Amino acid sequence: MARGRIVPANGSEGRRPHSDEKCDSSPAAARPRRAADDQFIAETALIVTQGKYRFYSTVLPSDVLAATCAADTRQENPIDGFQRLLDKRRAKEIADYIDSGFGSAPSAIILSAQSSAELHYDQASQSLRFRKDQRSFLIIDGQHRVFGFNLAKRRVNVPVVIYNKLTRAQECQLFMDINTKQRPVSAELLLDIRRLSETETEADALLRNVFDLFHGREDSALFGLLSPSERRKGAISRVTFNAALKSIDGTFVDAGPEDVYRVLNPYLRACQSGLRLHGIEANIVNPALFKAFILLFPDIAERVSERFNGAYNLANFEEISQPFFRRLKKNELPKPGAGHLALYEHYRKTLASGFSLKLWLFA
Repeated sequence: MARGRIVPANGSEGRRPHSDEKCDSSPAAARPRRAADDQFIAETALIVTQGKYRFYSTVLPSDVLAATCAADTRQENPIDGFQRLLDKRRAKEIADYIDSGFGSAPSAIILSAQSSAELHYDQASQSLRFRKDQRSFLIIDGQHRVFGFNLAKRRVNVPVVIYNKLTRAQECQLFMDINTKQRPVSAELLLDIRRLSETETEADALLRNVFDLFHGREDSALFGLLSPSERRKGAISRVTFNAALKSIDGTFVDAGPEDVYRVLNPYLRACQSGLRLHGIEANIVNPALFKAFILLFPDIAERVSERFNGAYNLANFEEISQPFFRRLKKNELPKPGAGHLALYEHYRKTLASGFSLKLWLFA
């Protein structure tokens, strides 16, 4: 796609004007006020060309967007509707974000002018005029922001891109391009951004610090096996690590990062020893297996606490876990296609099946 460019207001490209552009020799006016009547609205806009497409770039108040935009859904218009159903909870979150006083959503709303808009562009004054009608514009991208802005108590100015005279096929193509060719920010990067923006919770900070200890210390069971900022084959991502530890967050109440590391590290080393019995130590990085082992940690740690008076070291974790690993088969670490919850339930039952009251009393 060619680079975008702004068309000069005097039309000096050596081209014929669009049919909806009015060319005259009057000087360019200052930014016009919105039309005084209730039927039409006028705002300053620029013409931008990107590849085969030309569109108008402008800024509209959120109340104007609410009064002139609609989004067809497949349910409402099963023949040629293409938008997704509105998630009202998401729209309300956007409204609350705006009303907080700190909210800013600078990305442009993408619209397609419909015939009811009676869109007209005056090139000399760079003024875009359209009818104030609920179906003047079809929302190509940004319906949740539009409805979120409408729910908000505060009025905001919103960047808008307006295409004109698109066919329904072209509108659908734009929708697909926007929703398939733009890559979302990775969850790993969002965790880093949350820390830098000083919006992470105390629980988030604990998980970050514990991860960093396992990532940076050479005595760590996971040294060289963690990936802090991206998903990488053969490594546990920060997102997977955090999700695993969140599943047992009640175990770490009032514990600091060093406390968590001091107890969890020998446990994970014991898990590696158990996998080594089957020659599959590298499987520790399997996301489902890692999460299942973390879920199993309270069950095994409780046995260590009762039997060894809270001495959480490698030898004691191995004493409890080695019989458990011997009872498992190699293909159960993990079972192909099994989720971490199913794995945990199987491991928990396997651990309990080896319990001996006599062994526990006289050990």
